Amino acid sequence: MSFELPKLSYAYDALEPVIDAKTMEIHHSKHHQAYVDNLNKAIEGTELEGKTIEEVCKIGSDKPAVRNNGGGHFNHTLFWEILTPGGSKEPIGKVKEELEKFGGFEKFKTDFSEAAKTRFGSGWAWLCKKEDGSLAVCSTPNQDNPLMPVADCKGTPILGLDVWEHAYYLNYQNRRPDYVSAFFEVINWDKVEELYNK
Repeated sequence: MSFELPKLSYAYDALEPVIDAKTMEIHHSKHHQAYVDNLNKAIEGTELEGKTIEEVCKIGSDKPAVRNNGGGHFNHTLFWEILTPGGSKEPIGKVKEELEKFGGFEKFKTDFSEAAKTRFGSGWAWLCKKEDGSLAVCSTPNQDNPLMPVADCKGTPILGLDVWEHAYYLNYQNRRPDYVSAFFEVINWDKVEELYNK
């Protein structure tokens, strides 16, 4: 069974002005589609064929084509899911409780923003659920993610921000901090809570 580009639950222009329609269209239909196509080629005829994308990330990251494209597919699929027009403003439920232990929502925003802004070059910032249920903020280079054995931080990603330039350059140019700040306006905290409780 081949991986497929996920359909979005909102239109390309639905996240404006935070993320413009042109960026969304190129990012989803071109960049993400390329990761899917290249991942399918990389796993064809291997022991990874038929595995879930989570399994591919966990066990296939020693192969560069699988690591890069599997990560690209997983990371972007999560990214589209945790975005929503208008955002839902603040965390709920267990995520809210765990963020209180973390130091509160404002501390999380500061730490997450710092992880996103200081990731050199291309990569991702993450909020992860660790095995004990606690939350951690970290970042990874390129298309790596915390499911991969190669990642410095381990856990299950429940929120991710793409800080590759293709995610924001048309609208923000070199102003990554502005993009990171605007991201909090379109987070779907209901989805983040759902992912935490999975």
